[in-house]
Amino acid sequence: MKRIATMLLAAGAVLAMATAQADVSLNAVRVGAKDVAALAKFYQTAFGMHEVQRIAAPTFLEIMLNFGATPDAAKANKGSQVVIMQRAADDGADTLPHVIFDVTDAAAVVKAVKAAGGKVEREPFEFQKTGIMIAMLIDPAGNHIELLQQPKR
Repeated sequence: MKRIATMLLAAGAVLAMATAQADVSLNAVRVGAKDVAALAKFYQTAFGMHEVQRIAAPTFLEIMLNFGATPDAAKANKGSQVVIMQRAADDGADTLPHVIFDVTDAAAVVKAVKAAGGKVEREPFEFQKTGIMIAMLIDPAGNHIELLQQPKR
């Protein structure tokens, strides 16, 4: 855990330096699962994402998902993707890396996550009287998910 935190801090520093030199944006967030297809179904059901690419080999499976009203719209979406990569176990031992979604109704998304088989780690709460609502969730493969709801204006 300490090593991953150090690696993430170093990556953040490199990204900050790169940002000053070139346009940098988030390409994707990678999570792991023992059953990649089942976890892709969870993200499709809970968040309305669609599969946009699949890389399969005899001992390896990776599925890329993105947002869009239809699978074709998701494929055309140039925004960041969620990439699900095969791993040996769904122990979720490392809680630092996680997916962060911007949402407009955290309570509704929490309900959808529960219905799709996810767990709530922390119900939506206001962050330090800012009006920002945060919820912490766990997908069926043990990956951590953070929801951010900006204040209503």
